[in-house]
Amino acid sequence: MESVFREERGRLLASLVRRFGDLDLAEEVASEAVETALVRWPIDGVPSRPGAWLLTTARRKAVDRLRRDRVYAAKLAVLQWEADREPPPPGPDPGADLPDERLQLFFTCAHPALPADARGALTLRYLAGLTTAEVARAYLQPAATVSRRLVRAKQKIRDARIPFRVPGPDELPGRLPGVLQVIYSLFTEGHTASSGTHLQRRELADEAVRLARILHRLLPAEREVAGLLGLLLSVHARRDARTGPDGELLLLDEQDRTRWDGPMSEEGAALVRTALSGPPGPYGVQAAIAALHNEAPDVPGTDWPQIVALYDVLAALDPSPVIGLNRAVAVAMRDAPQAGLELLDGLPGRDRLRDYPPYAVARADLLQRLGRLTEAAAAYRRALELAGTDPERALLRRRLASVIESVREGEG
Repeated sequence: MESVFREERGRLLASLVRRFGDLDLAEEVASEAVETALVRWPIDGVPSRPGAWLLTTARRKAVDRLRRDRVYAAKLAVLQWEADREPPPPGPDPGADLPDERLQLFFTCAHPALPADARGALTLRYLAGLTTAEVARAYLQPAATVSRRLVRAKQKIRDARIPFRVPGPDELPGRLPGVLQVIYSLFTEGHTASSGTHLQRRELADEAVRLARILHRLLPAEREVAGLLGLLLSVHARRDARTGPDGELLLLDEQDRTRWDGPMSEEGAALVRTALSGPPGPYGVQAAIAALHNEAPDVPGTDWPQIVALYDVLAALDPSPVIGLNRAVAVAMRDAPQAGLELLDGLPGRDRLRDYPPYAVARADLLQRLGRLTEAAAAYRRALELAGTDPERALLRRRLASVIESVREGEG
């Protein structure tokens, strides 16, 4: 049942918002439909088409709510007929050439009338099903800040009467960067979960890949769409090798590369050629970096000079602290740990990374490799405080224990 709810929630919300044009109403009746299912399904069994069952139940609950609001009185006859008499709609076809309602709403939530910082947060929270805390982590922001941003965004949709519709061809390019960011953020949460007992939320990563494929079919000439899909495929190709038999986290140098998905990796590399057929964009460059990792026989055999060169290009396109962090790690692999650490400690905007787990992990690793074990132990403790999943915490505990043991041996 949990799997069904997780899978169907986004589709359910999108269908309800399209039909009723009210985001708050859609979320409320979707939650009520799930609550009803939790009571009914253990007794009656899970329906053969759970998505259609949830949608029908939610629509009837929406009609009940609207009946109590005189503003909607003129609509009730039509809505009642739809809710009570129309047969349940077929489930969405994952292979359809046109985007499903969720992707349509991704473009709607990327409307230029909305503040830039609210577009992705709104979509991730209400259409992709992430919690407010997960959205906050994706944007390196406090949860309270993101919560206020969501409230303001919904108010803006109501006040500006932003329509829930598919934008026309002339509007798509202006909406595209926001949509790409949303899909990428969704994949990021699926690739490494912000919390929980498992490292990955595979259903989110799979969903991001599916949406990126739909978007690529819709806009085949857009190089950055090809770049995003290539990036997601190249990274997702490693999914089965990232954890061991007991769910433990395996780093890149520990992974069995024969378990990487070869066809998916090759598809990602082919998309890189499309993405870089003109002036490079951020997603195309990141896709090229991921493809280089996949082509390497092992970590020492990786083309680190080329990866650093690509990060130089990426830093010019997107001079963010996270890009700077990744570039510093690559420089450490190309040159030496000291060079990478100096870059980390001198990053512009480093304060934004203070609560970013990969930053603490990178510093701890470089300090350990430099033999600065007391500092490394402190950095690992900080990384342990920030880690969100059990596999990450288990790995950091092992590393911290190893550093502490080395310190004791040195003292002895």
